[in-house]
Amino acid sequence: MMDVLVVDDDFHVAEINAAYVDKTAGFHVVGTAHTALHAMRMLESRHVDLLLLDHYLPDRSGLDLVRRMRQKGMRSDVIMVTAAQDVEVVEAALRYGVLHYLVKPFTLDGLRSRLNSYTELRRSLRDAGDGTSPGQQQIDRIFGTVRTPATTAAPPAKGWSGPTVDLICQVIAAAEHPLSAQDVAARAGISRSTAQRYLRHLQENGSLRLSLRYGDAGRPEHRYARTESRRP
Repeated sequence: MMDVLVVDDDFHVAEINAAYVDKTAGFHVVGTAHTALHAMRMLESRHVDLLLLDHYLPDRSGLDLVRRMRQKGMRSDVIMVTAAQDVEVVEAALRYGVLHYLVKPFTLDGLRSRLNSYTELRRSLRDAGDGTSPGQQQIDRIFGTVRTPATTAAPPAKGWSGPTVDLICQVIAAAEHPLSAQDVAARAGISRSTAQRYLRHLQENGSLRLSLRYGDAGRPEHRYARTESRRP
């Protein structure tokens, strides 16, 4: 089980990312932090295998945090999850040993592929650490696991926004119980009519399951939850 710290200045985004990581086999979120200082204090107080780290933090950048971690001898691995796309930032991430760099907005499959790649990396390193020197083939396999695996998610159908689909899927994945269209609209920051249209589309193609909640009077409320199906 990999212990993960999610670091993002946006409380809602941090909760969504943490909820999805917790639902990925082999990973457990030990906490969320919204500043570099808070993240450093958590790293100093407990073991963390992996950071999901935003670059834009209110007190210092995510890469400043990584640099400080390395100066203090902290060996936690890092996957950047950020909107930053400057070449200088990407180059610095490479130099500091960041394993993957995921640009927002990202798909759930995109995050899953990085987590699965990280699992494979840890497994390859464990298998190589048997007291013998790994050969070239084994070393190639270790470095190969750091490469971003290809994803097989199909593009959204014509007339549908991929980022909106992904945002709604993230909101549903983070919820502890089925959500109504109004719930999804409020959490995603979109209109209720847009939420209804996308939820109906996702339910019809099998990405979400529909349940009905009956009240004292009137029509039943439609409520949506995730299935194990992949994103459309």
